[in-house]
Amino acid sequence: MRKAEKVIITAAVTGSIHTPSMSPYLPITPDQIAADAIGAAEAGAAILHLHARDARDGRPTADPDVFMEFLPRIKQATNAAINLTTGGAPGMTMEERLAAPHRAKPEITSLNMGTLNFGVFDSATKIKDWKYDWEKPFLEGSREGFQSNTFAQIERVIRDLHHGYGTRFEYECYDVGHLYNLAHFVDRGLLKPPFFIQMIFGILGGIGADIDHLTHMRNTADRLFGDDYYLSCFAVGRDQMKFLTTSAIMGGSVRCGLEDSLVLSRGTLAKSSAEQVLKIRRIIEELGMEVATPAEAREMLQLKGADLVGF
Repeated sequence: MRKAEKVIITAAVTGSIHTPSMSPYLPITPDQIAADAIGAAEAGAAILHLHARDARDGRPTADPDVFMEFLPRIKQATNAAINLTTGGAPGMTMEERLAAPHRAKPEITSLNMGTLNFGVFDSATKIKDWKYDWEKPFLEGSREGFQSNTFAQIERVIRDLHHGYGTRFEYECYDVGHLYNLAHFVDRGLLKPPFFIQMIFGILGGIGADIDHLTHMRNTADRLFGDDYYLSCFAVGRDQMKFLTTSAIMGGSVRCGLEDSLVLSRGTLAKSSAEQVLKIRRIIEELGMEVATPAEAREMLQLKGADLVGF
C-alpha cells in the first residue's frame, strides 16, 4: 500500500439504494444534491461521488440531463474532484449506466470490480409508512436481483472511459475476489497505477463488517499491487465511523456520506453528508493526521484536472 501523507475524504451524497422514506434528509432533487455536495466539499471532502434521482419521487435515474442539472453548479462552487457512478442502480443497462459518464467525461468514476448479490431487502421490513409506491418493491427486488459487473462489462468501462477520456477509477471491491479481478486487468496492461481501491464492508452479498476483513483485504492488496495503490474504505450503516477511523490509522483514506450511511451516531440521523465529513475530519485531525485538499488528491491519484471534463 502506498502510505499517504494526507487522508482523502470522499463524500458520497445520495447513491441509489437508500429511499426517501428512510430519511427526510436524503438529497433527491438537483438542488438538494448540489447543496449537499457543496456542503460536503466545504466541510473537507476532496472528492464528491454522485448519483442522480428523479426529482418527482426520488427514484434513481441514469438520465444525463439530470446529472447536468447539478454537475456544473457543483464544479463552479467547489474545487472538489467529481466522481460519477458507473454502477447506477439495480436493473439499469450498461448503456444507461454509462450515459452520464460519456456526457460528462469526468476525472474519476466508480468501477465495481465484480458481480455480486446486493441484498437490501431487509430494509423494507423496517419501514411502515412509505412516501412513494416504488420504494418497497425496489428494495424487496434485491432478494432476486444482483449487481451485474461481468469481465466484459468492466472492460467496457475501462476502454470507454479510461482509454477514451483519461478518466481514472475508484475501484469498488466488495469482497476479496474483486481484488483479484482488478489484478487481472492490471496484468493485461489495461490499467496503470496508482490504483485508488475502495474496500466496502457490510453489504449483504459482500464481505461482512468485521475489522479483521479490512486487514485481510489490505494484506491481499499489498501482495497483488505492492505500493502501487492507495487504500480507502467505507462500511455501511452503524459501522461507518469504526471502519473509516481504522482505515485512516492504517494510512488509508475514507469515504462517508448519505449514500453509505444515513446516521451520524446511533439513533441520530445525519442531516447532511457534511455532518459525516466533519465528524471523520475531526477524528483524523485529532489523531494527528491531515486531510488532503482537492489539489493534493488530484496529484496523489493523477487525475486529469477539472478543466478537461465535459461540463
